[in-house]
Amino acid sequence: MPFPNGIPSHDTIGRVLARLNPDELGAAFTRWMHAMTTLVKDEVIAIDGKTLRRARNKKDGHVFVHIVSAWASANGVVIGQVKTGEKSNEITAIPRLLDLLNISSCMVTIDAMGCQKEIVAKIREKGADYIIPVKENQPKLLAAVSGSCERALSDESGTQDISFHETDNKGHGRVERRRCWTLPVPEGFPCSEDWEGLASLVYIESERTVDDKTSLVTRWHISSKDGLSAESALRSIREHWGIENRLHWSLDVAFDEDQSRVRTENAAQNLVVIRHAALNLLRKAEHVRGGIARKRRKAGYDTE
Repeated sequence: MPFPNGIPSHDTIGRVLARLNPDELGAAFTRWMHAMTTLVKDEVIAIDGKTLRRARNKKDGHVFVHIVSAWASANGVVIGQVKTGEKSNEITAIPRLLDLLNISSCMVTIDAMGCQKEIVAKIREKGADYIIPVKENQPKLLAAVSGSCERALSDESGTQDISFHETDNKGHGRVERRRCWTLPVPEGFPCSEDWEGLASLVYIESERTVDDKTSLVTRWHISSKDGLSAESALRSIREHWGIENRLHWSLDVAFDEDQSRVRTENAAQNLVVIRHAALNLLRKAEHVRGGIARKRRKAGYDTE
């Protein structure tokens, strides 16, 4: 503004979005966020993917657009994103995303799909720590971690250096109790050399009671953080889900992202970057009361 030749038409805006180089736009976004955001020590950087389910093209066999994003939990903003063609390609997309980020001294969290040796090595190369769940996709590591945790917790000699923390949450008709134990990687751990910087093991029990029915789920994680306390581990793991609750949920509810059918050339990928930029600005507009959708409406009414 002002637009001396008139406001661009819908089709003009669409052509610009379609033809912009998405890698250059994404890199510019990341540089902007690094300039505007100060990451604190041990801040959780949650990495996860999201599919734009209606941005599909029949010519490409109904391929969906899948974006992997990095969410800075303490700042409450997206700091970078890359596109991958299919869900399985998150494994190759995450290292590309990490290359864009300046995350020294932060704590990176990823879901079990990201439990890969190359990803762990890339996180350490960037000067960050990691805490990652271990599941059946890494059977040798899972057996080693679960076995070491079980032996340590059953040892009554008191010689094991174990940290413990417990939390209780009530709400929405359910009660959830989480118990967490952390311990340093024991001597002779069979997978130490395969996983860069591996220093701590994490064991979590989640007990949930809903309508007088109780279920128990156990989970294991690995971390490069030396001397990791159970309280810190549990907090980092919980903060990972901020990317689902504060990013993905907001994009679907406030921006209606899952209903977007924009898909021509690079338009879908570029529009994700624009949404992330808008969401970051709205999150930082703390002087405006209300949720993201209300802030969007107020911004739309305000020519300033």
